[in-house]
Amino acid sequence: MDNFEGIIATLLEADHYWVRRSFKIDVTLEEKREVGKHSIPRPEIDLLALSYSKNEVVAFEVKSFLNSPGVRLADLQKEHDLQEGRYKLFTSRGYRKVVLARLKLDLISHGMANSDTTVKLGLAAGKVYQKKNEPPMTQSNLMREFLEKNDFIFWSPEDIRQRVKALAQRAYENDPVIIAAKILFPELTK
Repeated sequence: MDNFEGIIATLLEADHYWVRRSFKIDVTLEEKREVGKHSIPRPEIDLLALSYSKNEVVAFEVKSFLNSPGVRLADLQKEHDLQEGRYKLFTSRGYRKVVLARLKLDLISHGMANSDTTVKLGLAAGKVYQKKNEPPMTQSNLMREFLEKNDFIFWSPEDIRQRVKALAQRAYENDPVIIAAKILFPELTK
């Protein structure tokens, strides 16, 4: 498991989600043919966040990209008939439709969802590409606008930072993310 995924999982749990890591989806041969690739591996969701009170499941793609330029909006805006690239679920409508529908059926068969459960796609980005000479947060705001317009959930680096900061106010738990938050923000510690 990626450590950044662990941080995002802790933040989702703090938001009252049950979290499963590296959730594999059992796409059928017929569904593989429907998306145009009969030999694709089982799709894997980085973090599956389930909220029973909202009757909602969010399939989170988690990208830290801390030692790189970051997630690029242009890469998310591409549209592909066949799934390809790093952001397949975001950029291939047909693939997304099949995978999220199969995810819901798999969750129902495991007793983790029902026919009324909504399934959404989310992205948590540790770093967003920022163009030179551009005001801070511009790309994050544009990315949020684009993703939310498409009914996706987006956690920007600033969203993540604020959620980590909020953990400092929680009671002590033996969790590395909560402990780090208390060290980084002692003025907020209970």
